[in-house]
Amino acid sequence: MQESQNLLNSILKTAQMGQTGIRSTLKSTMRPTLRRALETQLSEYDGIEREAQAIAESRGWELQDLEPVAKGMADMVTRARLSGGCTDSRIAAMMITGSTKGMVKGLQQLHQFNRPDPQVTRLSQKLLDCENAGIRQMQSFL
Repeated sequence: MQESQNLLNSILKTAQMGQTGIRSTLKSTMRPTLRRALETQLSEYDGIEREAQAIAESRGWELQDLEPVAKGMADMVTRARLSGGCTDSRIAAMMITGSTKGMVKGLQQLHQFNRPDPQVTRLSQKLLDCENAGIRQMQSFL
């Protein structure tokens, strides 16, 4: 049970990091098609976060949100990387990098546990699929 709770907590934090990165990026100027793609990805992360919270609540688990310091640092890094002139290509590359990190972390976590809860495993796979789809979607903006 502890393994499943740890995995669910990791899913939550990864989704929150994705949300933070996208929200920071949406403050920039970009083509409407890229903005719509990022807003769609943000909505997917929001749904994963809600689902993680619902699973935790149904099991009486308490999850820990992403630390405010981590959110602040992610926002600062995003602004710094986009300060030299924001281009759709630069934004897409940042999103691909972030999603790739999320996938690596997710796969490592998933493979670390012996028998996580099937519902948590399904949500983990949903997050991995979301990250993968986001990478493919951003490739067209490079």
